Amino acid sequence: MAKRIVDLSLEIYHQAPTFSPDPKCGILVHHTIGSMGYNITQIIMSTHQGTHLDAPFHFLDKGRTVDKIDLNKCVGDAIVIDLSKKKAKDEIKIEDLKPYENKIVKGAKILLRTDWDEVYPKKEFFSDQPVITVELSRWLAEKEIDLLGLETPGVHPKDYGLIHKTLLEKEIIIVEALAHLRELTKEDVFFAAVPLKIKGRDGSPVRAFAIEEE
Repeated sequence: MAKRIVDLSLEIYHQAPTFSPDPKCGILVHHTIGSMGYNITQIIMSTHQGTHLDAPFHFLDKGRTVDKIDLNKCVGDAIVIDLSKKKAKDEIKIEDLKPYENKIVKGAKILLRTDWDEVYPKKEFFSDQPVITVELSRWLAEKEIDLLGLETPGVHPKDYGLIHKTLLEKEIIIVEALAHLRELTKEDVFFAAVPLKIKGRDGSPVRAFAIEEE
């Protein structure tokens, strides 16, 4: 059976936006074919630029760093949950995921489609996103899922610390700023979002994609 790959990543480019307190993104030409015989580029950016992955160390000093996370958590079968009716600043609650509870089990990878990537790169992308409730984060932690993927740049503008800690203490991988989940036609897909092996640090940009059968 034929398979189809769907890119789920935002572009990284010079001065690509991010949260205001975070390092700014610079893509700088270092050498060109004309000057040196080859092209090479310097990249200066946050470990949480664009589509990225949060390791436990992001909010937990004793948490696992991105080079030490289990890659099995980043690759494998996933379920896409359509929450595209959610509007700006709406809450994503336990009741929204209850219809999928039979698939939200230990080791599951959950991708929440909100179509919020369509707002990028407007400033509202970072301020007005649909949000994960604290109660939902606790529910998912109890379920011991492997990965939570979001099309929003973060989990919550105020409760982000508690929500991150709740998930990361259970070593649940958080992938933020996914894109194009609307292009998937199946609820069940193969998903991958693998980080760079950055020694001792808190996260990494990823090239996320899904594979579905046509």
